[in-house]
Amino acid sequence: MAAAAAGAPERVLPASPNWYCSRCSDASEDGSLFGFAARNSICLLVVRSGVPTFHGELVGHTERVSGFSFCHYPGQSNYCASSSDDGAVKIWDVQTLATVTEHTLHQNIISALHWSPQMKDLVVSGDEKGIVICYWHNRSNSQQFFPEPRTIFCLTCSPHHENLVAIGYKDGIVVIIDISRKGEVVHRLRGHDDEIHSLAWCPVLGEEGLSSWQEEGQDAINGCSLEEVATVTKSCYLASGSKDQTIRVWSYTRNRAVMTLKLPFLKRRGGSFESAVKERLWLTVHWPRSQPTQIFSSCFGGELLQSDLVQTGKRKWVLLGSSTEGQNHSRIVFNLCSLRSEGRELLLSISMDRDVKCWDLATLDCRWTMPSLGGFVYSLAFSPVDTGCLAIGVGDNMIRVWNTLSINNHYDVKTFWQGIKSKVTALSWHPTKEGCLAFGTDDGKVGIYDTYSNKPPQISSSYHKKTVYALAWGPPVPPLSLGGDGDRPSVTLYSCAGEGIVFQHNPWKLNGEAHDINKVIRGTNAIKHKLPAHTEISWKPDGSILAIGNEDGSMEIFQAPELKLLCTIQQHHKLINAIRWHHDHAAQPELSYMIASGSNNAVVYVHNIKNVIENPPERPVTITEPFRTLLGHTAKITSLSWSPHHDGRLVSVSYDGTAEVWDVLKEEPLHNYRGHRGRLLCVQWSPVEADCIYTGADDFCVHKWVPAKQEHSRPPQGKKSIELEKKRSLALKPKAKKKKKPLGKVPAVPDSECAVPTVNEDEDAVETPLEENGLLDQEAGKAQQEPEERPSTEGHKDSPTHPPLACAPDVQKPPVTFRILPVRKEHIKPGPDSSMKRKKPRSILPLSTSLDHRSKEELHQDCMRLATCLHSKGQKEDLPSCSRDHVHLGLFTNRPTLYRLMEAEGRSHLENGHPELFQQLMIWKGELKGALQLAAERGELTDQLVALSPMAGYQAWMWTVEAFTKQLCFQEQYVKAASHLLSLHKVYEAVELLKTHSFFREAIAIAKARLHPEDPVLKDLYTSWAAILEKDGHYSLAAKCYLGAAAPYDAAKVLSKKGDLTSLKAAAELSLIAGEKELSVTFSFRCAQELLSAKNWVGAQEVLQQHESLLGQRLVFCLHELLHKCLSERNPVQNRSPSIPCYHSWVVNQDCSFIEIVTTVWQSIFGVHTAEQAQNMFEQLQNIQYPPATSNTPPQQLLFYVSHELTLALLSHQTASWKEAVKAILRAVTQSYDAGNFTLMHEICNIIVPGDCDHLREKLDSSDIQSLSAYRSLQAFVAYVQLYNLWWNFPGDSLILEHGTLTSEVCNNEQSTLGCQISCASTSSSTEGIHDTEARPEEFFHKKDDGTSSETDSSINLNLLKKRQALSSCGVLLSEQHAAVQSVRRDISRVQQSLATLIHQHQKNNLQQSTTDEQDLVETQLPLSSPSMNEVGEPISLPDLMKQLTEANQKLAEFPSSIKDLPFPDVLECCLVMLHVGAQRVVDLDPELREQCLHLLQKFRANDVYREACRKFFT
Repeated sequence: MAAAAAGAPERVLPASPNWYCSRCSDASEDGSLFGFAARNSICLLVVRSGVPTFHGELVGHTERVSGFSFCHYPGQSNYCASSSDDGAVKIWDVQTLATVTEHTLHQNIISALHWSPQMKDLVVSGDEKGIVICYWHNRSNSQQFFPEPRTIFCLTCSPHHENLVAIGYKDGIVVIIDISRKGEVVHRLRGHDDEIHSLAWCPVLGEEGLSSWQEEGQDAINGCSLEEVATVTKSCYLASGSKDQTIRVWSYTRNRAVMTLKLPFLKRRGGSFESAVKERLWLTVHWPRSQPTQIFSSCFGGELLQSDLVQTGKRKWVLLGSSTEGQNHSRIVFNLCSLRSEGRELLLSISMDRDVKCWDLATLDCRWTMPSLGGFVYSLAFSPVDTGCLAIGVGDNMIRVWNTLSINNHYDVKTFWQGIKSKVTALSWHPTKEGCLAFGTDDGKVGIYDTYSNKPPQISSSYHKKTVYALAWGPPVPPLSLGGDGDRPSVTLYSCAGEGIVFQHNPWKLNGEAHDINKVIRGTNAIKHKLPAHTEISWKPDGSILAIGNEDGSMEIFQAPELKLLCTIQQHHKLINAIRWHHDHAAQPELSYMIASGSNNAVVYVHNIKNVIENPPERPVTITEPFRTLLGHTAKITSLSWSPHHDGRLVSVSYDGTAEVWDVLKEEPLHNYRGHRGRLLCVQWSPVEADCIYTGADDFCVHKWVPAKQEHSRPPQGKKSIELEKKRSLALKPKAKKKKKPLGKVPAVPDSECAVPTVNEDEDAVETPLEENGLLDQEAGKAQQEPEERPSTEGHKDSPTHPPLACAPDVQKPPVTFRILPVRKEHIKPGPDSSMKRKKPRSILPLSTSLDHRSKEELHQDCMRLATCLHSKGQKEDLPSCSRDHVHLGLFTNRPTLYRLMEAEGRSHLENGHPELFQQLMIWKGELKGALQLAAERGELTDQLVALSPMAGYQAWMWTVEAFTKQLCFQEQYVKAASHLLSLHKVYEAVELLKTHSFFREAIAIAKARLHPEDPVLKDLYTSWAAILEKDGHYSLAAKCYLGAAAPYDAAKVLSKKGDLTSLKAAAELSLIAGEKELSVTFSFRCAQELLSAKNWVGAQEVLQQHESLLGQRLVFCLHELLHKCLSERNPVQNRSPSIPCYHSWVVNQDCSFIEIVTTVWQSIFGVHTAEQAQNMFEQLQNIQYPPATSNTPPQQLLFYVSHELTLALLSHQTASWKEAVKAILRAVTQSYDAGNFTLMHEICNIIVPGDCDHLREKLDSSDIQSLSAYRSLQAFVAYVQLYNLWWNFPGDSLILEHGTLTSEVCNNEQSTLGCQISCASTSSSTEGIHDTEARPEEFFHKKDDGTSSETDSSINLNLLKKRQALSSCGVLLSEQHAAVQSVRRDISRVQQSLATLIHQHQKNNLQQSTTDEQDLVETQLPLSSPSMNEVGEPISLPDLMKQLTEANQKLAEFPSSIKDLPFPDVLECCLVMLHVGAQRVVDLDPELREQCLHLLQKFRANDVYREACRKFFT
């Protein structure tokens, strides 16, 4: 099965089945699988009488799947077919989930499909234009038929005759065609008055089995011959369901209906029947093979009916699921199909309520319900009280609450929809109140649901202006925190939305006004500048700290309840999407201070802000270095979730379509999930199942998956990433449909001249209908909206059926003419013939002109008639009647006749599409107001009319200008409309019009020219434009806007968002000019760091020297430059950067020590002469802390950390603060030691403390225990360096190679002790344990004394004397107290590792036994005896491990802090090295030191300690 494949999801909430399709679901012939179309794919379920399981998806279509059918031919149940709006019909193999073949023969939208039960390779499909295509996929042959010029709604192949196909049309006609006779219509069945939704053949051949029917059709039989009667007995029946609320059963031979079943009007409990429900009816019918006398059908409101065809009486139907309440669907049902599984006959139904239900046909009760999702999965949230309850926020305007711990029903889902009416984008459970769920929506609504009641939710009266992105419960802050204990809630609800504002809602008074926490932040921290737009909020689990993510990529940490700003994290440079705190029940308490964040830049950063929280600074600090950086995703991060079962385990989801599990402390990717077909939007780690994660995506699905079962460990890169993006785009970006133009019917015209109304509808279909099962994403349960949302019936199918394209192909269509406006392609050059090419202006009186160009006789008659009218004596009253039939003579008669002429000319102009000429005639008549009013009503006002409008008066002119402004806005000519508003002195309206339509540049120009300089409208224009520019990445122009709005702080911040060198430098200079010194200092320091990474110390100093407050950093950069130059000369650091260093040309004495060189430069260049200056610099730098170095720290960054500590040491040296100097030198040395850079540590010791550090001991206070402890640690590290120098500088270094085989055995043999390894390295084959006192470690170090040849002199020279003295000075490393502390810590680590192994084994056992019953799961709880072994090989129980851990922690607590808090080299490692050096006979080891080494090794012996020490100093 597909679900058993590696990396497949454990459970899936799939996308909803598609609506308004005649057949988009079907069951396989063997009864194992059920498939339904969901958006542009097919979801397959393994059907059982119990709970179904997810089998897989058929992915390949690019648009909505409109039809699906299994092959019901015996032995071919693994094949199925599907059709789609993309015009393709695909044949699939459900075993491999792959396409077998496909065809794209249809030119129109496919509306029906069926696989013939009688032929194993015949697939029949029909489209909206009435074309039927038969496709034999085995031989790739096809035939096309056109039975009727009507829209096909459904079709079905006969199960008894391989050539018969029944087709139902939109207008209610049913036809039966014979494909063996070129699609000839055998029967045309008329009776229905509306759409045919479904057709079903009787599963039994013949019409003689149903006696009650024969009574109804007895007359017809009596009138037939014997041959005809025989034919009737060999035929079969056909059932049809129509929108006219009837089911008709047709006789094949009689060519008429033999039974009509009218749907009953069923009243729901607690309510009356709604008349509007009739309009939403979809009547599907199913005729099961196991019950040939029963027909199952849908009804008005989602009910399913069983109609008995042989039962007498009026009531022939039975309601399914009537035994208990709530079994039926709540909305209309679209498809029915049946199968036999586990000895039961089952009926499967899909409905508009997004549920898939399985019914037992024996009991007519619902066996199970499979919920589905009809929108993007925006949010997931596990309840902290009712563990296992997962809330799901979906884009179909509903909330699902999934009880993931349900044993009997794996899909126990409860749906909430009341009061939502928009996409659910954020969810958050109350931390202590059971069933209290807060939600946020796309339209800015915030509400609270009680999931244990049926009451509508409480809705906050304060709405956000944009989408709600984050919700969080936390302690109240002012003003809610100012009340008494009984007057304020213990926790309040915080919401963050797209406009960048965070509201605090009182859950006790949601109808009250919510409070903007920006007011509290401003008041507490005295902030006057513009606050950044907030995008994410997250409270620390204990409620003491609030983290807020911002649109500019920064994160701010506030202390509750006054929201005092502790620090700002400047790590991301793009919008923050997710912030999550580590849980507070970790084994290491300091992990609870870790905070993970993700943004649009595809990197997850983890910060540890323990120091800031435990020791709050007086002023907010800025953090620019992350604790851990998690790299791997290739698109923006959308959500994060910490594992509540592990320490430092994080899962992230991204737009790259994958979810990644990280080991944060090791910065390692562990597992990568790629099961979704879209962009992932949310993630939650199960609080109950340690190895289960739930993810939601824009593929409308929720997946439950196990990290340990995934094949991949990191997100895809390169080609794999591209393939995944193609897979995602295949599901989310459908191709636009191309309309076919009838050949020879429509001339080619420009798109702007074509009046086909379906162009925009197709564009909308790409944007919205595919988002939600072929419907709109805003389907919120309103009944009156549903008929408009049908893409395959009235709303969608009728849209392309316009007259030029809806006719049958064999009907001659009238020619269609298009008026093509003349387009002037080339400029006409003046010449002798240019006057002939000029277009003659159109006549304003064309009717009169045309009548004056008739024949001469007619013109003479006009003259006679005109003379008669004008000169007839006593007949002046007949003058109008004389010219009534000849209006063209009005130019020569009186005014009334002239008016009639103008009216006739005006009507002609309007009919020919020239309203401007009609308006001109009205102006000539003096009816200017009427012309203006008519032009305004028709939207035909012009500049000429507006210019003439003052002739009608001031009020008429004002009215005309306002009407013209509205017309221009409708025509999207906003700038011109604003100019006309200015003519009315409506400056504010003009500015607002331009601002509303994003013409900010023009709006600012008008405002600056016409308004007061201090007018707030101008500032609002600047800030609004800046926000849009900042969002689009135009940072420089946005900075100009902020400067224009007198907000230099925001201008500098937006300039720095790009983060490159020039942007930071410009932002620093701008801040300095504007008087924002602190902000300028921040940007200058970031700019200097960028220059330092490019090895440009000259440029860095130039940037830093602009600020006196950065003098301390200048000293650090100076020492860093001198140290880098010194190390480059000795070449200990590998320089990976291709850039050439840019050093200062400082004049220094090369014979002086490094400390003297640095001090001289400080005094001569930076003017640091006095101890007071040095003390000020020391205090300035002491507050800056950097994260501890690790093996992953880059060398360049490590060198900068060391330079900072050495600067503190030299400043302490100048102020004679020797205690601080020793501590700073120790920190510099240990930074290199922790990073594993021994060479750098060696060079630092040689430069800072050459020889030894005894001179520092003399200057320390002997009564200060801390300073003496720090000195001893520093002395030990110096001796540690000397010890390795003695070993590595021996002439007999080749001896190390001779121990190669020994080293291999020491490092690789996991079971041998050190003594056993030593004896194996010699000739002995015995395997004695570490408890054998004869196997002493010195045997290993004296093994080759006799066999080593070296040149020795009789007298000890000076070099050997120095080496002996140096070796003797290494005795400070043999500290028994430090060895004891290190031994205890190793014991603690060993016990913790055993516990981790125990837990991992327990999880592994649970994973292997996940398919057993509940009794087995109970028996596999945490055993008292674990597989962990002690040193003897016996199993250790969990209580023993906990007891050992407690005893070890108690031992560690007994040591003084001066011993355990300061770093110290590994004592046992030093013992091994000293014994090895002494064993070479080059320098004699003092016997006392030798005995001390052996004593320590035997006292604190352990196999793993020896092994690790040997591995370390041998490699």
